[in-house]
Amino acid sequence: MARIALVDDDRNILTSVSMTLEAEGFEVETYNDGQSAYDAFTRRMPDMAVLDIKMPRMDGMDLLQRIRQKTKMPVIFLTSKDDEIDEVLGLRMGADDYVKKPFSQRLLVERIRALLRRQDAIVTGEVAVTEETKIMERGHLRMDPLRHSVSWKGLDVSLTVTEFMLLQALAQRPGFVKSRDQLMDVAYDDQVYVDDRTIDSHIKRLRKKMRSVDDEFSAIETLYGIGYRYNEA
Repeated sequence: MARIALVDDDRNILTSVSMTLEAEGFEVETYNDGQSAYDAFTRRMPDMAVLDIKMPRMDGMDLLQRIRQKTKMPVIFLTSKDDEIDEVLGLRMGADDYVKKPFSQRLLVERIRALLRRQDAIVTGEVAVTEETKIMERGHLRMDPLRHSVSWKGLDVSLTVTEFMLLQALAQRPGFVKSRDQLMDVAYDDQVYVDDRTIDSHIKRLRKKMRSVDDEFSAIETLYGIGYRYNEA
């Protein structure tokens, strides 16, 4: 049974969403501010966190930053309708997804399940039966799917589940273009809709992480209006 941490200062959301998730078989921990959630996480990390952005004591951005120093667990942001800047910033900081308020609880459940399935596949080795689990080397890039490890020029790079899958999809066929729709299929289940901006934000975050170990990293090329391509160095 996966443990989901739900962090939001709206008690109505805490109550209704926790009831829905518990009915779906999840164990749910609720917190109404970022600080109390972080204090609990230092004692025991959940399997996934669903975070509001604007909260008292410690907001969702600060909480995410601290979470990413300790774990790669999936994180979903709950954002207000007009918080486009916060959505993009959250993804760049390492969130795996976001859901806009007001939201369908069924949609939230599906996104949670999709991220947990990907995480479980990496941890348990269920993906070992596929071609995609082999260690992949493309020039300076080395990816080990079973260990969820990535290195560039011998230096380790820490990626979220979504970032890892997008990089793997691009690097599997250097020189070939992947459209945003194709990358959406890689990162999300068919029943989960995301727009182009979500994929773009993940790619920007991915580039930033790669450039943290190599300022000249340029292997991921943007083809405007088409998609992205990995160019082997």
